[in-house]
Amino acid sequence: MTTAKERSSGRLWGRLSGPLKVGIIFAGLGLVLAIVGILRGMVPPNPLSIFLALLISGGSWGVVSWAVATAAADVDRDVAGGYEGTEETEGAEGAEGNEGNQGR
Repeated sequence: MTTAKERSSGRLWGRLSGPLKVGIIFAGLGLVLAIVGILRGMVPPNPLSIFLALLISGGSWGVVSWAVATAAADVDRDVAGGYEGTEETEGAEGAEGNEGNQGR
């Protein structure tokens, strides 16, 4: 039988978006790698250095993976919705390389 705490955490994880879940998972992976580095002696045994190693590792892995997953989700949503661009970009296709041919 599940407890109320287990059900609430399951609901919280279920409410998170896919890119946010990816960011949290990769942030955890970054923290694990930082801990391995700390245990191998790559970080000075100073509390501030250890804190910064964990913050930078987990934060950078989490933010970058969240951004990539968000961009992939946006592209997937645009492709599924038949996105063809905005009015400002209509007619701009094929204009590259014609800058020197103005007036001819």
